[in-house]
Amino acid sequence: MDVRTTVDALDAISVRVHCLALSGVDLTSSAGRMTMQVIAAVAEFERDLMVERTQAGLSRARRTGKKLGRPASLSEDQKCQVVARLDAGSSVSALAREYETSRQTNHSCTVSTGPLNQVTRDVVS
Repeated sequence: MDVRTTVDALDAISVRVHCLALSGVDLTSSAGRMTMQVIAAVAEFERDLMVERTQAGLSRARRTGKKLGRPASLSEDQKCQVVARLDAGSSVSALAREYETSRQTNHSCTVSTGPLNQVTRDVVS
């Protein structure tokens, strides 16, 4: 719920809202509503600028070849080892403790549908 909706709901039940940060402006009056709209417009403008800058930074990083996101917990070799050991009967929990990863990370090595899964299956076979 935004500030405007809250002020309107309070005004509907005869509660007057004064903003002390704006020298006590009554936000239910005409001048108060206009002030609130101007502040909301500036806040929206700042938010849009922030989104634009973030997108520009991400695009620039992609163009320069930077890898985005969290680093992988397991290397490609470790993923192959996990798949092989799971196929051999090792438990997901034991492998998670050994490789210091989560159970989900180790389990996702076997259910991956990307090219890694094909590579690991070829190596294991």
